[in-house]
Formats: sequence, structure tokens, C-alpha cells
Amino acid sequence: MNLQRDDLKGKRVLVFGSGISGAGAVKLLAQVGAQIILYDGNENLKEEDIRKKLPDNCSCEILLGELPDSVIESLDLAVMSPGVPQDIPPVERLKKKGVRIWGEVELAYQMGKGKVLAVTGTNGKTTTTALLGEIMKAHSDSVFVVGNIGNAYTAAALDTKEDSYVVAEISSFQLETIESFAPKVSAILNITEDHLNRHHTMEEYIRVKELITANQTKEDFCILNYEDPVLREFAEKCPATVVFFSSQRKLPQGIFLDGDRILLRQEGRETEIVKTGELYLLGRHNYENVMAAAAMAWCAGVPVETIRGTAMGFRAVPHRIEFVEEINGVAYYNDSKGTNPDAAIKGIQAMERPTLLIGGGYDKESSYEEWIRAFDGKVRYLVLIGQTREKIEKAAHECGFYNTILADNLEEAVKICAEKANKGDAVLLSPACASWGQFDNYEQRGDKFKEYVRSMKKGEN
Repeated sequence: MNLQRDDLKGKRVLVFGSGISGAGAVKLLAQVGAQIILYDGNENLKEEDIRKKLPDNCSCEILLGELPDSVIESLDLAVMSPGVPQDIPPVERLKKKGVRIWGEVELAYQMGKGKVLAVTGTNGKTTTTALLGEIMKAHSDSVFVVGNIGNAYTAAALDTKEDSYVVAEISSFQLETIESFAPKVSAILNITEDHLNRHHTMEEYIRVKELITANQTKEDFCILNYEDPVLREFAEKCPATVVFFSSQRKLPQGIFLDGDRILLRQEGRETEIVKTGELYLLGRHNYENVMAAAAMAWCAGVPVETIRGTAMGFRAVPHRIEFVEEINGVAYYNDSKGTNPDAAIKGIQAMERPTLLIGGGYDKESSYEEWIRAFDGKVRYLVLIGQTREKIEKAAHECGFYNTILADNLEEAVKICAEKANKGDAVLLSPACASWGQFDNYEQRGDKFKEYVRSMKKGEN
């Protein structure tokens, strides 16, 4: 049962983290009349810089550095930003004192209305969420696309109505701190190794991903990838009604790829959703994203004709195998959202040309051998940047791939690729690593890549 919007009035609420999610939570809490303390453990931040992110005349207290016991003991609630690990000392102290802890997603869900359609998984979340958002907008006048896709759920929650649809991209970090969050339709697209620096073990990462269904019932739906063995096993204990999708076999029930057709089979009847040749999206992994979005929309009551029409007009989201330019017969693709090895495998599999691949970045303690083995003769050179460049080069050499080049930065990597590329080749930024350390986020990395490529295009003219 969701709280009423005035239930937090006058309550002392700590917002932990001063980024986009934290600012969104502060805005919502201010609107419902809570007494807010915005806390960040980074004592080097400047209060005036943080206040610029907040609503005008926001009276919240800002606290940096140490979190005093006296503050903890005064709290009614703590709202966590997704970037805050749950095992650090200040959070442990909040738990020990019995403070109720919600994530930003839980706060938004408690204050929001309407039906929630929520997408998680290691890879494909953003494309699936963006497509599903477009399908729902074609079906309904009140749709909010929120979450890890870049729009804080808390910023939209108070605008939702009973007949609204909230389409949410939900990360494992956000799922750690839910309490009653219960989507009408959820989807887990796939589960592969990622974020082990945060979750420590695959078992814990899997457990957290599966939490998206924790408060669902058989009246709700969960869309699962039949080709993921972890998810196939999870289906047997999933509390929601499971609908499978598959890119590799015909299913007795669900959505599957049959040659060049995406089909829906229900009670023995087959309906064609769309032909792959009618889509702007490239690659089998994108056909899986289309199937997942279509299954979610269908479970939400959207007619197949609406799903088909929207899917046919949908183009790839920025930073996910995004075509940038063709220069001197060389095609440049930005796949900066390939922030882990499995996502980067999908990027290289979508290439239909000999490829010069730019990889490397922040070390999330991933292993890279499977990614390198997936090159499958397509990759001519692997140009490496960032914290992981020597680690990846070592893995490549151990896998028998020796065409590696170390670059000092992304701009140099682009220049090296341009010099070594032949007409008919592709240059692909698909790093298999996070962007931190060199860039604020994968979007900034992708935008810089596009900037460097387009500066070469200007030089050619």
C-alpha cells in the first residue's frame, strides 16, 4: 500500500548522495513538506555547488563529511542514491540505529500513482526501456520514462495519475533499496558478470536483479529471456506470471524469433509482431530487446498493431551501436554504453565489416577473455585506453590475439584507428569497461568520441 503524499510532511528525512538522484529526491521531499538533510560523505564538495542543483528557496540542510550520531538518531527515514554502497560504515550505522532506508526508486514509487513497467538486466535495458516508452506513448496520453535512463523517477512521481504508465529502467544498485516497489510488468533481460566491485559475488548480483519481482503476484507479469540459464531456472520460483522470449528457438508460449520474423504465440495462435528487416536496430541482441519490449507492452494491454508500428519507426538510442559518420570509406560506431564485456560482445557481433576496436576504461573487476574470444576474426586491431589497458592486453595475448595498441587517451585512440583503417572497415568504440576515471559517465565518453570523429570529417572537407 503506497503512502499518501502528505504522510511525509514534517518528517526528518536524510537524502544520502548529492547527484542527480539525490537532487530529484530533495525536490520531491520539499514538495511534500518533509524536513530534509542532504548528506554527502565527500567533504571536499562545496555547498554552493550542491545548492545550484536544488529547487530555488529549498530550505534543506546540507551536511558534508562525517555523519553525526545526533543526526542519525533524529531521522524518520533515509533515502539512498543508487551510487551509495549498502555496506559502507555510514549506512551500517543507519541500519544499526533502526532508521528506515529507502532508495530513490522506493520513494518515487511510494509517492507515485499508475502502473509501473520496469526493466532490468545486465545489458539492453536502455534500448528496451526507450522502445517500450515509445510504444506506451503511442497507446496512452500519460506516460513517464524514468530511472537509470537518465530521468530521475522522483522528478516525475508527483505528476503521475491513476491512469499513468511509468516505464522505468532499474539498475541493480536501485533494486538493493526497494521495500514495496511492485511493477505491474517487470522484465529481466539477461544476467552476466557485472558490478562485482559493488556486489562482490555473482550470487549476490543475481539475487539483487531478481528483487524486481519480490512484491509481484501472479496477477502481474515478468518477462524473462529463455536463453539465459539463470533466468530459466528463476522462472520456476518467480512470484509473477512468466512470459518468455527467445532469439534461438520457437516457444510453445511467448515471443520468439523465427527466421526474419518476431512472432507472438498464445494458446496455439501465432501473430507476427514485426519482421527484422523492417527494423532500424542492428543485431540479434536488439531483436531480443524488441521482443522484451513487445512482450511487456502486450502484457500491459497494448494492441499488436501499435507495437508493430512503433517498433518499425524506432531508432537506436545514443551510445548503443550508434552510427556516427563514414569517412574515407570507414564507418565509425559509438557503443560507449558497452560498459561490460557481455555488452561489448553484442557490439562486436553486430559489426558486418573488419573492425578496429577501442576498448578499456575503469576496472570493475571483470574478466575479458570471453569478449576477446568473441572477436571471431572480425577485429583487425584492439586499441586500448584507461586503467584496464594493460590487463586487457595481457588477456588478449593469452587468448592468442596480438594486434593490440596502447593509447594514452580516447582522442589518440581515434587517430590511431583512422591511420590504420582501410576502406570498408569499421571503427567501433565498445570499451567493455566503465568510463569513470577518464570521464564522468559513458554519455560523456560517447560524446567525446563523436566529437573526435566529426572533427576528422571537417578536416576531410
